[in-house]
Formats: sequence, structure tokens, C-alpha cells
Amino acid sequence: MRWQRGTSDQHIEDRRGSTGGGSGGFGGGGVRIGLGGLIIIGILSLLFKQNFFSLLGDLPADTTMTESAPSAPPATMSPVEKERYEFVKFVVNDVQDTWTAVLPREANTEYPPTNLVLFRDAVRSACGFADAASGPFYCPGDRKVYIDLSFYDDLKSRFGAAGDFAQAYVIAHEYGHHIQNVLGIDSQMRRAQQQRPGLANELSVRLELQADCLAGVWGHSTAQRNILEAGDVEAGLNAAAAIGDDRIQRMSGRGVHPEKFTHGSSAQRVEWFRRGLESGRIAACDTFGQ
Repeated sequence: MRWQRGTSDQHIEDRRGSTGGGSGGFGGGGVRIGLGGLIIIGILSLLFKQNFFSLLGDLPADTTMTESAPSAPPATMSPVEKERYEFVKFVVNDVQDTWTAVLPREANTEYPPTNLVLFRDAVRSACGFADAASGPFYCPGDRKVYIDLSFYDDLKSRFGAAGDFAQAYVIAHEYGHHIQNVLGIDSQMRRAQQQRPGLANELSVRLELQADCLAGVWGHSTAQRNILEAGDVEAGLNAAAAIGDDRIQRMSGRGVHPEKFTHGSSAQRVEWFRRGLESGRIAACDTFGQ
């Protein structure tokens, strides 16, 4: 990716210099677990033959927003951390600038910018307490994205998904959840889950696949603005495939069980990310109408 250093940190909350705060499990407030967390929890559930997802609880539809913790950047950052920090700032700004233009045009809705929270080891959000194992996640309660940058090490070493665009895809996916929250798709899905509990898991998967597609809408914009370089699209598609539920289940050695999917199969994730990439339109991301 052709990205720039020195962009604004207006929408970055750097809590890496503070402790996570509080005690108790990360499911206490119904936290939405992100990509990495669902991967780990899925593997644990298969290995121990227990439903660890039950520990997460349900996310309240009207979770009260909490006051933002002050930014407390670490006293020192390694060169790698500094570079990642600059990259994350660029992606956050670019993703939100894109949606500021796209959302009014395609959904007749103004885009409300939101913050990305950087943390180390553990963090408390309006959705509850989460540790690094939760992976990147979006909390509807405070409308913020949370990420421990060490997740990128796992993405590369454990799942073979390397490259700038693969890392950017992770952030864009979580901001896709913000778009769903703004448009009311998230709350509609949860009401549908309550009305049709037998389809609860399938509806959740459809929500995640839509977030993949919305990440692709941003990716389309970067291609139009000549930000992408050779191999970037392949890196993004590889990242989507690498964290498909079927692949993760195979890694656990327990076989593939579609009824336990949380984000969709590798093929599904690639398909919907590609749809967003190729179309650049929200209308192409109707996973619930398929």
C-alpha cells in the first residue's frame, strides 16, 4: 500500500501505557469479540468439546456509553511499534474519510467518526472487559474499535496472512461493524435472533460477512485512488481466506462443522470481501437478502 506517515491521531485513543483496568471475564458486559478472539474461542471450544461462546453472554441493545479513558501512550515504542502506529493512523483516517463520502451518497446518512483504541494485554470498554486474546473488536456501546497490535503478529505467524493490506482489512472489517451500527443493521439482526433463535448463528455469520463486504467497499476506494500496489488485493483476499471458520476448524484437527461457524467459511469470506472490492457499493453487501 502507498500509505503516508504523519497523519492525524485525532481518532486514536492510545491506552497502551495504562492497565486494562478491572477484573473478571471479558464477557461481563457482552463484549463483541473480534476476528482474533473468535478464532481462539472457536479452537478452544472444539478442543475441549465445550461451548466457550456461552461465556460471552448477549450484548445489550442499549448498552450505556462510558466515558473515554485518557490516552496514555507507552513511554517507549520500538521501531516496529512506531511504524505500526503510523500505519494504523493512516488506515483509520482513510477508512473514515471514505465512509464520510460514501454513506451520505448511498444511504442518505451522515457518517459519525469514531475512535480506534490501542491497548496492550487488556482493556475495558462499554461492552465489558477484554484481554488480548479477544482480538480486534467493535463495541456498539461506545461505538469504538479496539485492537492490540500484537494481533498482527498472530495474523502473520499463525495464519500466514502478511502484508499492509491484510492488516488494513482487519481494521476496515471492524469499521464495517460501525457502519452496521449506524444504519441499524446490527440491532435489526439481534431482534431477528430473538424472534428466530434457531437462526441465531446463521444471522450472526451473515452480519460478519457483511462487515467483510463493507471492508471491501473501502478497499475499492483505495484502488480507485491508486493507493494499492501489486499484490495488495491478493494479500487482502488471502487474509479473508486464512481466517475462515472451516480452515480454523481444520487447524484444530476436529473436522468442519458449519453449524458452529462464527464468521463464515474461507470461500464465503473471500466472496463477500471481493464483492465489496469490485463494486464499491453498500447495496452489493446485502448478505441477509441472499
